[in-house]
Amino acid sequence: MRPYKVLWEMHKWIGIVLSLILINVSVTGLLLLEKKQHEWIQPATRKGQEGTTAELITMQQVFDAVLDCNHPDFADVEAIDRVDFRPGKRVHKVRSKTHNAEIQVDAVTGDVLSVATRRSDMIEQLHHGSLFREWMHGKIMPAVGIANIVLAPSGRYLWLGPKCKKKKKLKQQ
Repeated sequence: MRPYKVLWEMHKWIGIVLSLILINVSVTGLLLLEKKQHEWIQPATRKGQEGTTAELITMQQVFDAVLDCNHPDFADVEAIDRVDFRPGKRVHKVRSKTHNAEIQVDAVTGDVLSVATRRSDMIEQLHHGSLFREWMHGKIMPAVGIANIVLAPSGRYLWLGPKCKKKKKLKQQ
């Protein structure tokens, strides 16, 4: 088989497989760019009551407020993945370890301001491949990058090669 034909077949099949992954990365990337504009993707950060730092509730009070919601993803303190404090908005964003749940608690009053799902976290995991398995993020996604680096010059060669040969042939005649 001629080298040009081998390169053509390799480029075609790598492109077919990569196109599926690149479509996924493109669609999820667009969703992540727009996440702050759509509450369906990521709940907006609510604003808590004004108050001084001396008036802020303790972390235990934040946990109590979250556990009092009786949300299935917050059965106990161990189910909490992280707590993000937004001092400018006086709110604690409490995120669960499962199902991307989020509860926002007023940092001054301790009131629950929002109970929602953060779909942006799942979209991000889908975007970089770790939703399926961590090895996909660590092994497959770097291979996708390398394959893209291979496809760019091979595609240029496959496209320009015949054009240059045809032009050279016409000049010789």
